[in-house]
Amino acid sequence: MNPIVKGALVVGALLVVGAGVVAGLRGGRTSPESGDAPAPHPAPKQTLTLAAAADLKFALDELVKEFRAKHADADLQVTYGSSGNFLAQISNGAPFDVFLSADVAYPRTLAEQGLVSEEGIFSYAVGRLVVWVPNGSPLRVETLGMKALLEPAARRIAIANPQHAPYGRAAEAALRNLGVHDAVKDKLVLGENIAQTAQFVQSGSADAGLIALALARAPAMKQEGRYWEVPLDAYPRLEQGGAILKRARNVELAKQFRDYLLGTEGKALLKRYGFFLPGT
Repeated sequence: MNPIVKGALVVGALLVVGAGVVAGLRGGRTSPESGDAPAPHPAPKQTLTLAAAADLKFALDELVKEFRAKHADADLQVTYGSSGNFLAQISNGAPFDVFLSADVAYPRTLAEQGLVSEEGIFSYAVGRLVVWVPNGSPLRVETLGMKALLEPAARRIAIANPQHAPYGRAAEAALRNLGVHDAVKDKLVLGENIAQTAQFVQSGSADAGLIALALARAPAMKQEGRYWEVPLDAYPRLEQGGAILKRARNVELAKQFRDYLLGTEGKALLKRYGFFLPGT
């Protein structure tokens, strides 16, 4: 064989072997153009669990959606219920990071138990109470106010359970202060929390309900019913407050959420749903 040809064949064989070794080092690829490097795994999301008063349901759902849009790495998980029940659960070790109560007294109780982080307690809203009826109801709440509950058509009246729901205590106080409690006490049906109370009257299980203005202003209920706002001096002020809990797994994320809730955007959203803001 021609020496030049023979040498060329040897060099070519060495190049092929060399390419195979390089390909093996690159994960078995025979060509750098055969595929890109594996995509890096996305960073795990940071989880934040919130225990929230039921009157926040619609406003907080919207606020959480906005917060997630600005913090793509955050996974917020919200449980809604009565503030008094959350107090008992958190006192007994429930693994929440943030507590948003319809009564600031509950976070203060947790602070006394040593269960609140050094960030302390914060006030975020003042709740308001309304009498709500479906659009087809004959009850004239707009003109009669609380006295509408004395009409025969008000056979069942829903309020939240005063034992553990701040709005239930407010409703009971309003019924007494406006002089109708004794006449309607046997008609009362109790919701586990203010959201269930609203559901009772919205579904027809009750003829009228004393519910949070924030729920009455939610799109579904706003379209389906009418309401009369109970005068603020008829019930104790519903000062709503929250706390970052001592066992919070991600205090920094909890602080970011709290600051967003208390910031310009959070305040505007709460105001739109009918909450007063602290200091007003």
